[in-house]
Amino acid sequence: MGRMTIGDMGWLVILLREKTVVTIVASLLQRHGIQFVRNDAKIFRFCRSKCHKNFKMKRNPRKLRWTKAYRRLHGKDMTQDTTFEFERKRNRPERYDRNVTEETLKAIKKIDKIRVARDARHHAMRMKGRKAIERQAAKKELEQGIPLVKAPLALQEDPSLTLPKNKVMVHLSQPEDQMVE
Repeated sequence: MGRMTIGDMGWLVILLREKTVVTIVASLLQRHGIQFVRNDAKIFRFCRSKCHKNFKMKRNPRKLRWTKAYRRLHGKDMTQDTTFEFERKRNRPERYDRNVTEETLKAIKKIDKIRVARDARHHAMRMKGRKAIERQAAKKELEQGIPLVKAPLALQEDPSLTLPKNKVMVHLSQPEDQMVE
């Protein structure tokens, strides 16, 4: 059957060959991962031991930050965009038509351009408040470390408290091969 995609939800339950498949993240290849069968004959498949352990500990995937369910719920990923509908696998073969193929290829480029623009807009909206937070953190760090940057007023007013600036003469010695004997 090749590669089966699980989708973009954590612990997403789908039916495949009349088996319930459960996983936390991304995709799962056939004959990979761990299979767990419950007493009521419900079959759960996990992509790795991390997912299996979290399932056994009855953790909620919407609260685990690394799951797709969390990312979707908190608006971290662009999961509900309409441009993803075009990537669906269609099982019904279409009769070849040169015009349709040409229009499809043009549409693919246009859809890709739209997706990139929406992704950039989504990222900009997520990072909108980040600039102010970073500026505030930098200001706080500067206020805490100001003595490292600027001398206290006492040192500025009374120069005797600072170390004297002595000029030292430096004599350069000649290399041995240039010395005259």
